[in-house]
Amino acid sequence: MNYYALVLAAGKGTRMKTELPKCAFPILKKPMIEYIVESIEKSMIDETIAVVGYKRDILEDILTDRVNYAVQKDQLGTGHAALQAEALLSKKEGTTLILLGDMPLINETVIDSILKEHETLKNDLTVVTTHFNDPTGYGRIKRNDNGYITSIIEENDATLKEKEIKEINTGIYAVDNQLLFKTLKDIKMNERKGEYYLTDIVSLLVNTYKVGTTTIKDNRLVMGVNDLYNISIAEKYFRDAINKKHMLNGVSMINPETITIGHNVTIEPNVTIYPNTTITGESIILKGAEIGPNTEIHDSTIHNDVEVKHSLVYDSVVEDRTTVGPFAHLRNHAHIGKDNRIGNFVEVKKSTTDSNTKAAHLAYIGDATVGKNVNFGCGSITVNYDGVKKHQTVIGNDVFIGCNTNLVAPIKVEDSVFIAAGSTVTKDIPKGALAIARNQQINKADYAKNLIKPNGLNQKK
Repeated sequence: MNYYALVLAAGKGTRMKTELPKCAFPILKKPMIEYIVESIEKSMIDETIAVVGYKRDILEDILTDRVNYAVQKDQLGTGHAALQAEALLSKKEGTTLILLGDMPLINETVIDSILKEHETLKNDLTVVTTHFNDPTGYGRIKRNDNGYITSIIEENDATLKEKEIKEINTGIYAVDNQLLFKTLKDIKMNERKGEYYLTDIVSLLVNTYKVGTTTIKDNRLVMGVNDLYNISIAEKYFRDAINKKHMLNGVSMINPETITIGHNVTIEPNVTIYPNTTITGESIILKGAEIGPNTEIHDSTIHNDVEVKHSLVYDSVVEDRTTVGPFAHLRNHAHIGKDNRIGNFVEVKKSTTDSNTKAAHLAYIGDATVGKNVNFGCGSITVNYDGVKKHQTVIGNDVFIGCNTNLVAPIKVEDSVFIAAGSTVTKDIPKGALAIARNQQINKADYAKNLIKPNGLNQKK
């Protein structure tokens, strides 16, 4: 048996109040549709088709060639959206699982269980249901006196009595491919909404084919994310589940309800994470690291026994035993070597440092290659931008850079160089040299009396 996933992701998502397509809206810095596709990839599904429409290029950039695409040019409802995959699926034998692209909490276990139950019961169509105490906004499941499903009633078409039904349609269906597309063509447009409802396939098939249901007990797994409040609920679910997994694996979290860890983050045991810390993307945190408080790490690798506190680390690598922060910023593929100190208000951008290099405070290192045993004095910077292009700074080993030094790139500083404080260096410095690049101090004797009177500086009135 072949299994296919049909993900409906063509909608605008106007309730999100954003220009993004709804399914591209981020949860923990990852588009919600990517959670769904990742779960599908881990399941027994053989092929995935995504139906895209509004700003389709954004979704295609996210999913690339991981799925095949069908296009819904006009927003004419879920039934019309599913029909757009006819050319890709209708001639294939097997079962299609229809999913909504705004359902990021579903996982591969749920997907596989739905397909297995569909096959075990030999259903032609299986409707996935769940229960909500407040079912507002969802289609209700109608059953006959024997408990079998007869139809799905959309909220706007339901009577007051039908709105009291707690069992709802999740929007997930398992159905035979060829039967699906044959039936989709029989759906009539809803006159009030001007749309074709996918839910109508139940009433079209129930009298001739075997239509059954399977119920998901944990309704959070199949909740639709339609507005920013729903986003907060989904994020809390992910946060609690992810933090629990890491803590059970030996990660110490201080005040875990304030800590956010992304879906794809890897953290080894014996790591400590302090409050108000966010770690997202493909970040990796290795044994012995201490992260936070008040720290954000994204798409970065933090090696053994590193400390990062009150700092931002994006797209970067920090090697063993280095300390970062407080109030440091690493970005754009900064690569910090072993036993470094990147201290207060230091920014490192697109640069590498070797071992035992120090920038203790108030420094900027940009577009630079820095050797080992280098000391950046307070206020020292690499002047990498001339207003048009970025330029490289190369610094050798055992270099001392005095306070308030400007290294105007492109420039090369050889090994064992000493640069005097206050220098603006514009020429390469040879090995072992002392560089002094500042105007000679001039003292004018007995001149201060013209500026200062006994009770302070002259003040113009």
